[in-house]
Amino acid sequence: MTEQLDPEHLDFQSMCRTFTDKQVRPLVAEAEAEGFPALELWREMGAAGLLGLMTPEEHGGSGQDPLAVAIVAAELSRAAGGMAIGPMVSAYMAGTHIVEYGTAQQRQRWSAPLAAGEAIASIAVTEPGAGSDVAGITTKAVATDEGYRISGQKMYITNAGYADVIIVGAKTEPDLGHRGITTFLVEAGSEGLSVGAPLSKMGWHSSDTREVVLEDVLVPHSAVLGDLNRGFYQIMTAFQLERIVLAAMGVGHAAEALALATRYVCDRMAFGAPLIEKQVVRHKLATMEIELDTARLITFLAASQLSAGHPDAARTVAKAKYHAAVAAARVVDDAVQLHGGSGYVEESDIARHHRDVRILRIGGGTDEVQLDILAKAFVSG
Repeated sequence: MTEQLDPEHLDFQSMCRTFTDKQVRPLVAEAEAEGFPALELWREMGAAGLLGLMTPEEHGGSGQDPLAVAIVAAELSRAAGGMAIGPMVSAYMAGTHIVEYGTAQQRQRWSAPLAAGEAIASIAVTEPGAGSDVAGITTKAVATDEGYRISGQKMYITNAGYADVIIVGAKTEPDLGHRGITTFLVEAGSEGLSVGAPLSKMGWHSSDTREVVLEDVLVPHSAVLGDLNRGFYQIMTAFQLERIVLAAMGVGHAAEALALATRYVCDRMAFGAPLIEKQVVRHKLATMEIELDTARLITFLAASQLSAGHPDAARTVAKAKYHAAVAAARVVDDAVQLHGGSGYVEESDIARHHRDVRILRIGGGTDEVQLDILAKAFVSG
């Protein structure tokens, strides 16, 4: 279902699908075992233009739009969620902070290498005691004559073990609550910066996720990213694109699950005939297609509204993030059911999608956070 895409985006989608099939799928098994995609793949993604869509041309990108980003996220996720999330975090959850809020010097240093896949970025906001509650972070950055000394602990940080630069959220004015948060660029190898061992996760096995510890890490004043004490608002704004990415990943998982299930029931013989001849099976596929199409439509709508600065964009993004994640979970679960015992085998493709899709209802703001955003419109006064 691609009628909602214009010819330019349709051509881009076709290119992304071909790239995924030829360059990404063959590497999934190895990356799932190793815990991270080959670095050469990052450079291939950069060369194909998949990582610089939100980066201006003068900084090595192509200056595209959130809809193009959604297309990339969906197509990469058809191979594996873990193969998608690392590049998406680097380019569109961390890298866009530099594009939007960085100084000319910061953009010059990082934007082109990130768009080319020659550098990897990470963003460290979540803490053991603060996930969706960004205002609750406790990491502190204390001003000195030399710059800022940052101390704190971050958790569940994607790309942490491979990142060349980490965007860190810290309290510069703790007494001001959310109004006292600033973001900083912390380069790999900084004294006092350390990362834990890779976390063993339910899914996203081909992505790197770790604890990040900052022990009196000194960064210069030039490491401030954006305006002092405006980090909370920068992070909230960046959440819009992040949520579109995660919704689009749900679309990719659901599309692949439907394709896998359809092939399976057409080939699987049971009770003397292919499973597809059973009405209950065909009805299940039909409901899965409805879930997929509605998730895709609202996700692409959200991306288009965000690009256009539509006044309803934030609410549509919340709807897309919620619906696509929930719908994808249902579609993938139904696909496992249609596969029967073969879908429960760990190394099967559908089992991988089942593992990977669950995090989409948590990351980037939980289901409950999205519903709370929407529910505020119904509160009178």
